[in-house]
Amino acid sequence: MVDWDLAGRTARRLMSSGPRTTREDAAAVVRHLHEAAATAIAHVEKLTGMTAAPGGPLPEVAVVDRPGWVDANASGMAALLDPLVSKLAEKQETRPGPLATAIGSRATGVQAGGILAFLSSRVLGQYEVFGTGGRLLLVAPNIVATEEKLGVDPTDFRLWVCLHEVTHQLQFTAVPWLRGHLESEIAEFVAATDLSADVLRERLQDLLRSLGEAIRGDDGESEGLMALIRDPRQRAVLDRVTAVMSLVEGHAEYVMDGVGPDVVPTVTTLRKRFAQRRKGRGPLDRVLRRLLGLEQKMKQYADGRRFVGGVVDLVGMEGFNRVWESPQNLPRIEELTQPELWVHRVHGRPAIPA
Repeated sequence: MVDWDLAGRTARRLMSSGPRTTREDAAAVVRHLHEAAATAIAHVEKLTGMTAAPGGPLPEVAVVDRPGWVDANASGMAALLDPLVSKLAEKQETRPGPLATAIGSRATGVQAGGILAFLSSRVLGQYEVFGTGGRLLLVAPNIVATEEKLGVDPTDFRLWVCLHEVTHQLQFTAVPWLRGHLESEIAEFVAATDLSADVLRERLQDLLRSLGEAIRGDDGESEGLMALIRDPRQRAVLDRVTAVMSLVEGHAEYVMDGVGPDVVPTVTTLRKRFAQRRKGRGPLDRVLRRLLGLEQKMKQYADGRRFVGGVVDLVGMEGFNRVWESPQNLPRIEELTQPELWVHRVHGRPAIPA
């Protein structure tokens, strides 16, 4: 249903080039990022009190360019989306012929390539949970372009970014059940999927109206493509997944600031300037953010950061780390903005500041 090879080729044609650099400078950036990622591990472990599960494989750190990031994410998107698309196809009363299938897969491949091209110049790093899995990706040209645009110290910025990504790496290596839990939630989401062509068309029209508002500069919240999903069972799964992703993103945000100026001397400046970067200003940027639901992503960062900070204030870091003991201890969607509810549920007592 999606030609992922075509998606990758399309993304490479559409993506913008990175900052100009010499071969020697590029090699120095790659070396520096590997060093920053290695340095970040000890700081993250010290602040969080977490360590990778003993005996597990050592996570790989890959410093990639934009095409490398596209290749990794085309694989990851295929792993996530292909089961959902296949299930939708099975529910159709009539099946398209081979020609229609070929044309449709190429059309969706081009669309997916456009999304990957847009994101390829914005993502600084990520931990691959799905797809090939187990790698920490650092997108060198985007990190260099961002530090130049923000006018910040490269050494501090690169370590700051690595603190965030290494925290994600530690979450999924120190908590072995976390990946399996997300996979089971996605499987449940797929099992609950039941959209007819007419219903899908109606919801796409609602999404297009939302995109029109974005073009006019309206800053209302939108779930983007996720707004197409309104089945109560799917919504329940999405709430649980949103709570988990808010937790892991907020935890990483807490850590990258929590190490303090002793580790990253310009951390206050970095946070202030980086917060401005996350606000898309141009019409095209606003439309694509609305389509992809990136506004909701920013809300995840904010809610998750407040949850982690709130729980740590109430029960300390050791008390917070009970969140990783089992899926039952993961926060519920309503607890993200009321961390005292989580403390009362998990610790079995009213929340009193630590």
